[in-house]
Amino acid sequence: MSRFPGYDVLRKRRTPSWNAQTRRVVEARLAVPVEPRFLTASEYVTLQAVAARLVPQPAGRPPVPVAALVDAKLHEDRQEGYRGDGMPRQREAWRRGLRALDAEACARHGARFHALDGAAQDTLLRRMQQGELDDAAWEGMPPKTFFSQRLAHDVVAAYWSHPTAWSEMGWGGPASPRGYVRMGFDERDPWEAAEIRDGDRVAAMRKNLRVG
Repeated sequence: MSRFPGYDVLRKRRTPSWNAQTRRVVEARLAVPVEPRFLTASEYVTLQAVAARLVPQPAGRPPVPVAALVDAKLHEDRQEGYRGDGMPRQREAWRRGLRALDAEACARHGARFHALDGAAQDTLLRRMQQGELDDAAWEGMPPKTFFSQRLAHDVVAAYWSHPTAWSEMGWGGPASPRGYVRMGFDERDPWEAAEIRDGDRVAAMRKNLRVG
């Protein structure tokens, strides 16, 4: 059951919460092409499978296009301005990391990463996180650093950058020029989404059971 039933941050499009610049940024994010522009089709399929394991999405709503958002970042070459020891530049790191993940999957299971079952995929990702992968395809790039600074970082950031995820957590978006005023713990501005508390959620579930 949603913590913010019926809430849709996009209803703020034409309200004082968002100015013209905010609307342009949000519209551009919503219009990201679902077909890859930087990654190859093969790399893109692997990225989609990785994203499905790192940020599994609930049924009943359109999914956040995580792979498309990461590909857009690579296509535009948006960088953080730093990289970890032993890490190549962002674009090369992603290409090498996805190739290496597929090579590891083939060596251990005889199939590319996207073709494995969820348990095998999770094991490979966990071993990458712990720095336990060592296929020659890594070409010296530390798997553990790739996981933390590129793969997990970019995938999770892409997910929470999308308005669908904002609605999921009841966030009102950048709120420019309105701004947020009540910043204390468990406080919210009157125009923010109201969360259903645990007691209310239980009561709603019981009501639904009685109605059913």
